[in-house]
Parts: sequence; C-alpha cells; structure tokens
Amino acid sequence: MKNKFITVSAPATVANVACGFDAIGFAVNNPCDIVSVGLTNFPGIHIHPIGGAYGSLLSTKAEINTAGVAIQSFLNKTKYKGGVEVNLTKNLPLGSGMGSSAASAAAAVYAINLLFDNLFTAEDLIPFAMEAERIACGTAHADNVAPALLGGFVLIRGYNPLDVVQIPFPENLYCTIVHPHIELRTEDSRKVLPKEISLKNGVTQWSNFAGLISGLTTKNYELIGRSLQDVIVEPVRATLIPGFNEVKQSAINSGVLGCSISGSGPSVFALSTDESIANRAAIAMQQAFANYRLKTDAYLSPININKPQIISNN
Repeated sequence: MKNKFITVSAPATVANVACGFDAIGFAVNNPCDIVSVGLTNFPGIHIHPIGGAYGSLLSTKAEINTAGVAIQSFLNKTKYKGGVEVNLTKNLPLGSGMGSSAASAAAAVYAINLLFDNLFTAEDLIPFAMEAERIACGTAHADNVAPALLGGFVLIRGYNPLDVVQIPFPENLYCTIVHPHIELRTEDSRKVLPKEISLKNGVTQWSNFAGLISGLTTKNYELIGRSLQDVIVEPVRATLIPGFNEVKQSAINSGVLGCSISGSGPSVFALSTDESIANRAAIAMQQAFANYRLKTDAYLSPININKPQIISNN
C-alpha cells in the first residue's frame, strides 16, 4: 500500500431543502473538491499546500482541516501505525451554504477507505466525516456529508443511532444554486435561529416536510413545489442575505418548483423540472443579486446520484 495515491472528488450539497432543517440534503454535480490520499511510513497526517480557488484560505494543520479530521477519525478505528499524505484542491467557496467542509471530508474519507480495500461501506463512512463537521461548525451533523457520500437525496431520520435513508426522486429534477460573493459562517447562521417555535408553525413545517418526501418518492412535482416552504428557519436567516426575497421571487417567476436558502446560506437554491427552467432561473437570480451590487456564481445540474468519484488510482 506504500506510495500509492488515490484521488477522489466529492460534490457540493444542499442541506435543509427548505422545510427539512438538519434532516435532509441532496448532492449536485458541481462544484467538487478533490482530495488525493497516500499512505506513508512516517506517522501523522501531512497535508501539502492546498490548491484550488479557495485553498489559500485553509489551514494545512490536520487537526483543524476537515479532510485531516475525517482521515484521523477513520484511522482511529484501524490499527494502522503509519502516516498519511494529503493533497487537497479546494474548489468550493467557504461559508457558502454548499457543503464546503463536507465535500473535503467526504472525498478524503472515501479515498482512504479505498486504500484500506473498502474496509467500511459508504454509509459507515458518514460518522467519520461528521467529526469533520464538528470541527468546521461546532455540530456533527450529517445532512451534507451523507448526500456527499451516498448521492441523491438523503434523509437523516436520527442520530442515536445514526439512521440515514436514501429517498427516491424524479430523474429529471434540476437544481440551480446561486452563490453571492459573501461569506456566512454556519455558527453565525445558527445564532439567529429561534429557541422556541409555535405549535402552528411546527405543524405547518412537519406537513411540508412530509409533503416533500411524498412528492419526491411519487414524482409529484406539484406536491414538491407546494411543500418547499420553510416557515421557521428561512424567515430569520433571510435577513442575513442581501436581496434574498427578491432573488427568491425572481426564481419563482422563472417557473421553478420552489426556492430557498441552501444550507445555512448565503447561497440560494431552486428546483426545476427541466434544464431550460433551471438556466432561466439562474440568470434571473443572478440579476436580482446584482441589483444589490453582489457578484455571484451560478451552478446548474441534475441531482447527483453518484458517490464520490475516483479520478485516479495509482
């Protein structure tokens, strides 16, 4: 196994999906983080200088880098006494609400598992990547790392024990993500969350969440659209995203099924029934952000049904 490197990519993800706060997420095709992992005779995890558009913003200290933390969590379950070399290309913007920390962790733990001849299943790898999320944002949540590792829509039914369920969905469901060039840390987004909610809002949210799951599994687009409503988290987090209401309305006017905040923001996502609507929504959403003098990047893709992808194995 010495001196062999495996390079893996893992995708951006959308968590919460409007009404499913901390309980559901899905993977998209791009952007992706790329991690190359090799085993060495020297103890410890060594992360080389990080490449990619956002690599200079990350630490190479393994104990505070999500790729390093995920790998260390994996190694804690093995008897391996050697070391690990890591090369990371960071293509996902930090604090974007697109599962940036999860993508690095998922790619890293998927790659090292391959080096250990698939010692664990993809689902077994989720807790290792969750430990990286704990370092990144203070909470070991799975609604980004689970879809990054499993693909598609993933429901986090519970944590004690961890219970994840892959949700069937329509094949021609498209996602548009527009990322404004501002950073919004998950910790800050969580600070504005209400400590209590009314029973009325709770019932509305639970009904929407059940409707979303039903709509996905039965390929009922109208039900998906009616259910993509968040009455608890979106109203308070929207105040942290300049122009959010206008951006959302521009997406709705473009014909999307629904639109909400991607993860903890500031990125905004929309789901559509075909690529042309998704593209039209991207243009409209970017223009709405531009009205607030915000530069943006737009990403459009079908829902990603793949696990992390092996780029090279040599």
